[in-house]
Amino acid sequence: MSFPVERPRRLRMRAAWRNLVRETSLDASRLILPMFVIEGRDRANPVASMPGVAQLSVDRLVEEARRAARDGVPGVLLFGVLDAKDAHGESAAQPDGLVPRAIRAIKSAVPELFVWADVCLCGATEHGHCGHVSPEGSVLNDPSLATLARVAVAYAKAGADAVAPSDMMDGRVAAIRAALDAAELTDVPIVSYAVKYASAFYGPFREAADSAPAFGDRRSYQMDPANVREALREARLDAEEGADILMVKPAGAYLDVIWRVREATDRPIAAYHVSGEYSLIKAAAAAGWVDERAVVLEALTGIRRAGADIIITYFARDVARWLREEPRDE
Repeated sequence: MSFPVERPRRLRMRAAWRNLVRETSLDASRLILPMFVIEGRDRANPVASMPGVAQLSVDRLVEEARRAARDGVPGVLLFGVLDAKDAHGESAAQPDGLVPRAIRAIKSAVPELFVWADVCLCGATEHGHCGHVSPEGSVLNDPSLATLARVAVAYAKAGADAVAPSDMMDGRVAAIRAALDAAELTDVPIVSYAVKYASAFYGPFREAADSAPAFGDRRSYQMDPANVREALREARLDAEEGADILMVKPAGAYLDVIWRVREATDRPIAAYHVSGEYSLIKAAAAAGWVDERAVVLEALTGIRRAGADIIITYFARDVARWLREEPRDE
């Protein structure tokens, strides 16, 4: 059939019709809020490049976690901004370190809130890379695995509901799974940053996490933005090694990758709406060039439409509140 019999606008004429036939849903139960924890007490250091985001001491972090839970956000992804740094990132693996203390505090205060803990060495190393580094400056894959596994076990023992390795060392999912199982932590899931690109969108995060590399870049271990077949290989390998959830990072510029990974696996897919994506929207909204709420909801709906089951976003609290409000007909 064709016009005038076929009229797709019939099902767009009223909000009730649009809602009834909507193919993709966005709801707060799909959102995870990233948070940054620092040492000290009653501290909130605003991140200049990420308006509305701050590094928080444990006590202030717990307050923010409570607010997130009240808003309807089901979980947080925790990053430690560590003062103690060394060549191998051993401070991240200490059972009484900053991140384990933060995990215990949140789980004690807000037990219903999921706490995912990012597992990497970049924030705990003097050189800022995600693994051990040779005297010549090469990032060493295999020696890094044992340290990463110890970090994951420390976080899981502190009560993390999931550990999320973001380092992109080959074989780290298998090493972490073996270490968790050996520590009788078999029920702790691994949310793997399976498909993590060497992206220009991470700039603001490196300020927030104090994790910029002191030399070179991360292109020898993070993925080339031009590749998608490689993403399917990485996702398959992490699934085979025991990852329970596979993550694609970044999200907005990689919707095709999310779709391809979704089609290739039966694992749940998470997508990270990263710092640069957040800051670009914030800057445009502050200049009056876009409607922040409308743009954010459209962007996150697009990520869901591409196939993501879970979205990690700094907008999580805002989105949860917006979704509770009377809908606007944009």
